[in-house]
Amino acid sequence: EILAVSDHPGDLAAEVLAYWAKTCGGDPAALAPHTYVHEDLEAVGHVFRVAASLDSLVVGEPQILGQLKEAYRDSVKHGSARVIINRLLHKAFSVAKRVRTETGIASSAVSISYAAVELAKKIFGDMREYTAMLIGAGEMAELAAAHLVNSGIRDILVANRTFERAEELARRFKGRAIVFEELFRRLPEVDIIISSTGAPTAIIRARDMKGVLKARKHAPMFFIDIAVPRDIDPDVNSLDNVYLYDIDVLKEVVEGNLAQRREEAVKAQDIVAAETETFARWLKSLDLQPTIVDLLSRAEDIGRRELART
Repeated sequence: EILAVSDHPGDLAAEVLAYWAKTCGGDPAALAPHTYVHEDLEAVGHVFRVAASLDSLVVGEPQILGQLKEAYRDSVKHGSARVIINRLLHKAFSVAKRVRTETGIASSAVSISYAAVELAKKIFGDMREYTAMLIGAGEMAELAAAHLVNSGIRDILVANRTFERAEELARRFKGRAIVFEELFRRLPEVDIIISSTGAPTAIIRARDMKGVLKARKHAPMFFIDIAVPRDIDPDVNSLDNVYLYDIDVLKEVVEGNLAQRREEAVKAQDIVAAETETFARWLKSLDLQPTIVDLLSRAEDIGRRELART
């Protein structure tokens, strides 16, 4: 997305499109059907919605705000952000903060891996006292490992049929790789198991777990099966002090949380509308006071020169 300010907005979109196409070595006519243009307050409201993650594929995800801040830092560095864009972006950041503070738009898990770890936290509470094992070392396991580390997990074991891949993942998250054949020997020291292999049949069954539970003195174990087909036979859930959640349960949790976020997004839209009106009043005051605009611009130039000198 490109943000631009002009005294002649009617010609601006075409100029920006031509420059963009030229930079990419393409034809503006080929680019035009795949772009959208927002002007005036419509553009302001759009920037606020983007910053608040209301336009994201996953409503409420935080990455887009970081990308917007990074882009703004670049524009300041290159001197392309002046009075209006400076004010617009700072206001966008405060709108995003208001939305996160005053609504529950980012308060619930909307990825399978995140939902899995959130369920584990509900059972165990403080994760710093527990050890987790990842069975499999694919993308889902990687995401789960990141969430476990962010939750403060004490230790992570990684078991994978390809030991080198297990070592690679364990190294990234300061965990320990184990040989796949040692899986059941190491299970007694583990509280949380997240399994996501490509095995065609279940790799853990109830009969395999009886010795493990005895060695643990029947301390609770939490299994999360995010593999398709399943890695853990449902009969494991019939054992005492064993909690098993599969991907179907996690999908229900995620769907429920997404619906909740969509409800919160309605409240967020009200905040965006109110803040857009506030920004409109500020813009109108600039039209009435060109001297103030000039002073602001000159003050910015002085500030930029002093910053460069420092």
